[in-house]
Amino acid sequence: MSKDNSSRSKFYLDLDNKWTAHNYKPILVVIKKAKGIWVWDVDGKKYMDCLSAYSSQNFGHGNPKLVNALKKQLDKVILTSRAFCNDAMGTAAKKLCELTGYETLLPMNTGTEAVESALKIARKWGYEKKGVGKDKAEIIVCENNFHGRTITIVGFSTDPDTYTGFGPKTPGFKVIPYGDAEALEKAITKNTVAFMFEPIQGEAGVLIPPEGYIKKVQNICKESNVILIADEIQTGFYRTGELLACQYESVKPDMTLVAKAVGGGVFPVSGVLSSREIMAVLTPGSHGSTWGGNSAGMAVLEAVCDLLVEEDFSQKSKDLGKYFMDGLKEIQKKYPEKIKEVRGRGLLVALELSEKARPYTEALMNNSPIGVLAKETHEFSIRFAPPLVITKKEIQWALSIIDKVFAEVN
Repeated sequence: MSKDNSSRSKFYLDLDNKWTAHNYKPILVVIKKAKGIWVWDVDGKKYMDCLSAYSSQNFGHGNPKLVNALKKQLDKVILTSRAFCNDAMGTAAKKLCELTGYETLLPMNTGTEAVESALKIARKWGYEKKGVGKDKAEIIVCENNFHGRTITIVGFSTDPDTYTGFGPKTPGFKVIPYGDAEALEKAITKNTVAFMFEPIQGEAGVLIPPEGYIKKVQNICKESNVILIADEIQTGFYRTGELLACQYESVKPDMTLVAKAVGGGVFPVSGVLSSREIMAVLTPGSHGSTWGGNSAGMAVLEAVCDLLVEEDFSQKSKDLGKYFMDGLKEIQKKYPEKIKEVRGRGLLVALELSEKARPYTEALMNNSPIGVLAKETHEFSIRFAPPLVITKKEIQWALSIIDKVFAEVN
């Protein structure tokens, strides 16, 4: 971004500062145009997008197949509400269920809505199917989780920035250490209805559980008649190399939550995938969404499913992710006093630093003539998640800029 006080960027930043709530601390770039892995600010500077809108843009900004599907649907019908049926929802749901191996989809709009929906389903299942006493249902979650921003969800967050000032916390949740299957086993009681977790904790800094953890928690949940809920909102759709990250351990949870990439980066789409037996607890009037299952979003979802069948994003994510991580490890060797760890899976990668990460993400942005956009998380980590359409040559260029920044930032 230009540092000239008369720049167009400053004009828009001043508008944001004056007229919008200050609930984010963004990297100060004002994006006007985007295509593939590249974005441009209002002053004309070019940047490589290494965040992908928190994995929403897995298939690149403005993917032509997905944009065309949306444009085509916009000329027909966009929204009717669920008071009526439309000709897009069923076909899209069928393709997503067949792709993921589930029996049914509850379509929603945002990741947070998918999480809230799953919590409601789990509680109702606990009362109607498991026989838990009225208002006694317990759901177990993990430390350092990030499942959304609603009043209930922030109540079981362990991040003070997320929950401070929003009490009292919604009852009925237990928090256990992430990656500890024994802790789950000890926490389960006769009132436990579900265990919800992220197969990789993205917002916490790309934290990966020990090998075998997902399989262990699946077995524990089965033995205790507890619903296993996987939040794949950031990890799904080949971000980590598999269609869903739980597939690394050949696990199909009782519920999988999807969002972000499932809308192709062109329209907000989310959902809960599950069995007919579990989803049957939802009856007319018990849950809903005006926009959930809207024609525009469902047309995009169907196009995303087609795209996933047509192109091999799995091998691309695995190969390019390894190439990226290998390059970052070489940089780590040069700056061991700054970089504590390189971790990741597929193209979901993070650097853990020994000092605050913000100066590095700002220096990446300010690189001239072309910047790199990444974002610090939990102060000391930098997350890299470029669109899956990136090339090895482009990753090599990004690595050269990262190396340069670590040499320059003091």
